[in-house]
Amino acid sequence: MISIKADTPFIKASAGFVGQSDGLTDLQQNGEMDWQYQSTSGKTAQIGNVALTAQLPTLDVSTDGKTSLTSTFVIGFGKDQASSIATTQATLASGYKKVLAAYNGEGDNLGWQDYLASLDALPSMTANTTDGGKLLYASALVLKAQEDKTHAGALIASLSNPWGDTVSAVNGSTGYKAVWPRDFYQCAMAFLAMGDTQTPKVAFEYLKKVQVSSQTPGYQGVPGWFLQKTHVDGEIEWVGVQLDQTAMPIMLGWKLWQAGVLTDSEISHWYKTMLKPAAEFLVTGGDVKLDWNNTHITPLKTQQERWEEQQGYSPSTTAAVVAGLVAASEIATQSNDTAAAAQYLQTAKQMAAKIDDLMVTTQGRLTETDANDSPAIAPYFLRLAPTGQPNSNVKLADNNGRMGLDQRLILDGGFLELVRYGVRSANDSTVKQTLALIDNTNLDDNLRVKYQFTTQDNQQIPGFRRYGNDGYGEDVHTGASYAEKGSNTPGQRGRVWPFFTGERGHFELANALIDNSLSQERHQQLLNRYVKGIEYFANEGLMLPEQAWDGVGNPTRFNYQMGQGTNSATPLAWTHAEYVKLVRSMTDKAVWDAYPIVTEALKR
Repeated sequence: MISIKADTPFIKASAGFVGQSDGLTDLQQNGEMDWQYQSTSGKTAQIGNVALTAQLPTLDVSTDGKTSLTSTFVIGFGKDQASSIATTQATLASGYKKVLAAYNGEGDNLGWQDYLASLDALPSMTANTTDGGKLLYASALVLKAQEDKTHAGALIASLSNPWGDTVSAVNGSTGYKAVWPRDFYQCAMAFLAMGDTQTPKVAFEYLKKVQVSSQTPGYQGVPGWFLQKTHVDGEIEWVGVQLDQTAMPIMLGWKLWQAGVLTDSEISHWYKTMLKPAAEFLVTGGDVKLDWNNTHITPLKTQQERWEEQQGYSPSTTAAVVAGLVAASEIATQSNDTAAAAQYLQTAKQMAAKIDDLMVTTQGRLTETDANDSPAIAPYFLRLAPTGQPNSNVKLADNNGRMGLDQRLILDGGFLELVRYGVRSANDSTVKQTLALIDNTNLDDNLRVKYQFTTQDNQQIPGFRRYGNDGYGEDVHTGASYAEKGSNTPGQRGRVWPFFTGERGHFELANALIDNSLSQERHQQLLNRYVKGIEYFANEGLMLPEQAWDGVGNPTRFNYQMGQGTNSATPLAWTHAEYVKLVRSMTDKAVWDAYPIVTEALKR
């Protein structure tokens, strides 16, 4: 039960269904609040989007002729009406200043100021922002706020529903208020980057709750993989198999062990109980049967890649799987499981050796023209190869309202994860060639990935879409939200995702390090282009969105401006996490979530 109360008594109050009996509908009729309903249900229970409306007293006119009214509102929660009202009254009695002081952690209270003070890495990181640390400190608060308060360690993707303004409230919707191990990994690594060791440790331990085992309700098949999406209490929601989401818990465990957050005995314990089953699944795969999902997994082929839409061979998924197996090999060695250690390392090497054959086209259909108008042709990384035959005309599957196209026409930046995790060098020729295609702004808007944005001081900021032919966004013709009327439309188009600016920034840092060009001037250029780039996408409340408007098509009823966050998920935890990690990387002058062991292992 929820109650709302103010220290200024309401003149009138009402409850109603939005668009039918709510206060706004009432006011639109004659400007007067005529309806005063005590509840929305009456004698018959009904379901709908409920709005509460209240009227305050007439404004006071001061001696100088100005009108003003100051009022404090309180929202109270309780198991019933009496307890929620009691909560609101007690809070009002405490007063705004006292409640705020306790919330912030002033005096003997434990609050947000105490949490920020515990993050010992933030002060030095602030010097590597371009806004004086404002977004950095806001990101720390946003990320911590998105840890569930009942189930410690449950890090959700966002507190929002994407395009929630057009999501029906008749049936409950989880939206992004759930656990995905992939987003989870990004957040845990950001906590570690800020100097918070407790939260990622508890989060790592939480992961056991969402790993498939013989205890998973309704499951038949090979255990070890991690559920696609769950509620914070571990209840299953989506059941697709994504191999990167099985690799990343291993990667996180290795990072925590190397940082001293997990002791040798602790990592050995988690190896036996959680990480070994995950590594075994990455090696052999097997049959899975849960809810609708009845299939056979044969790594490296994943049932779903990181955008949860397609099956096949994915560069970004492969980067995580190879890194996860190399990390598992080291942990297995520490745990005296030498046979498994050798198997994991051998498998990782074999997988890395297959990348070109499975995911790189040498007969591409995209070109990039340099300053001399000389065509730069394949090889380049595909977004995804459904069958592992990158030179064929196999089409990607239809999704999000878009018809599938020849795999050789679709690019995304996922291959950069191969560099971040150490599978490929930043100066790899195929990586460089694919980047040239990614950066081609002359491509048709449907296939184009990169867009440029201009800051108030006229600096150019790069932004990137997920991939060409992405339909996860507003309709370019009508301006309607994604699937606004309950189904996809052919005009839907995914926009720029700000965290890709961070992914590119990490690559450019790695590139500068490998060619020994990270001078002070170059370092500042990276800060101005990539750190400032993500800061550019933050709204006035310092929230970072999932997607930002790229200027293509109908600007919708909100008349979006270039770079403005759309009604996609905001704040997106992954975006805030990528920003934090990029700032830490720029501070250390080393990629924060790199895996040097991978590079070393693949050379042996």
